[in-house]
Amino acid sequence: MTERRSNVIWFMVDQMRGQALGANGDPNVFTPNLDNMAIAGTNFPNAVSGYPLCCPFRGSMLTSRYAHNHSVKLHQDRLDPAYETIADVFNQHEYETIYLGKWHLAGFKEHEGRTVLRTIPREDRGRFSTWLGYENNNSQWDCYLHGHDGDEEIPHFRLPTYETDALTDMALERLAALSEQDRPFFMVISVQPPHDPYMAPAEQRRYQAQQLTLRPNIPQTHQAQARFDLSGYYAQIENIDANIGRLMAGLRESNLLDDTHLMFFSDHGDQLGSHGRFGKCVPYEESVRVPFLIGGTIPMAYDGRRAGNAPCLVNHVDIAPTTLGLCSIDVPDWMEGFDYSHRRTGLNATERIALEPDSAYLQLIGDRESSYAWRCVVTRDGWKYACVKGGEWLLFNLNDDPNEQNNLAFNTAFRQKRSEMNALLRQWAEKTGDQFEFPDP
Repeated sequence: MTERRSNVIWFMVDQMRGQALGANGDPNVFTPNLDNMAIAGTNFPNAVSGYPLCCPFRGSMLTSRYAHNHSVKLHQDRLDPAYETIADVFNQHEYETIYLGKWHLAGFKEHEGRTVLRTIPREDRGRFSTWLGYENNNSQWDCYLHGHDGDEEIPHFRLPTYETDALTDMALERLAALSEQDRPFFMVISVQPPHDPYMAPAEQRRYQAQQLTLRPNIPQTHQAQARFDLSGYYAQIENIDANIGRLMAGLRESNLLDDTHLMFFSDHGDQLGSHGRFGKCVPYEESVRVPFLIGGTIPMAYDGRRAGNAPCLVNHVDIAPTTLGLCSIDVPDWMEGFDYSHRRTGLNATERIALEPDSAYLQLIGDRESSYAWRCVVTRDGWKYACVKGGEWLLFNLNDDPNEQNNLAFNTAFRQKRSEMNALLRQWAEKTGDQFEFPDP
């Protein structure tokens, strides 16, 4: 008898920082379903966004290539269909491949008109067998999808409710149908929340701005705006958590839970006032740390010791290889990331853990005509170093200074450590073929 192959669901959110989980220590947010995933599944609290900006991250997520090695180097760049993606690999292994929600890889420009209403050509839909999505939309209560379902082309239609709720409804309908077939599936649910504007359904709008505990690195002058934004941000996250609960219940009711890995992650974080900044695109913790959880099926090799927190630095290029590893599919040579599936399955764990990278490479390529670009390296033992073109920028000891309030980059007492981190960053650049003007160590 042939053993049934595992299914995988990516539940991907936009702009949720890794700190904003109860399981990761946030004192404000209510995330019981995600916290249960962290306890019963595997939590990667040190996961990072190798490019904290929507489009380049998504290009790396699908191709397992760093942004300088694919076509989405800047915001609103197009992913060239010539690049192979994880969908191609799953298609080759006869998986049903399904994409629902935000895409942001067609190269459409917001200044040319509202992109959620534009039609993405079929060749730009990543070769998923079903693709019902949109390019970009910063209006969670007014969202439109289009695409194809198998051979049938689907014209634009408006989601009837709040985006995260509606996309989860669509996923649950799919699961009911998928449970009736023997073919395994790879499904992506990609939602815009908790991206700004920070609006959520009324039942989750219970976070009082003045009662929130703020991060200590938010300047006094930015605290009022941070409180206002965070009250909606946390409400959106609570709604996401409720939909994760619905999805888990749907998997259980469809008898798919034992065969399905549910992966939850974000493309990048959100400063929300920390260091006097809002948004992303900087190498500070609030921008580059992302939630990353794997739950669902209990692996055959599970023995109770491999659940809980995994200290590895999962990066954007690692998502595709890890997903394939969960399904026991060989990782193709063109993927640049590392397969961390052993942290969930326990298979060959001892030898695989010994091979895990002890650091992660982060970047912002920046505008072609601008000097705003940086490279960053984060180590598993708690150091972070970032530089701009030809100049030093940041050096933090995250063990002693988790809120990054003491920049050591220009402290002469840490000259040796800065030199070591500079060398490590150059090694990553050489390994990945990244051309950048690093400062002299």
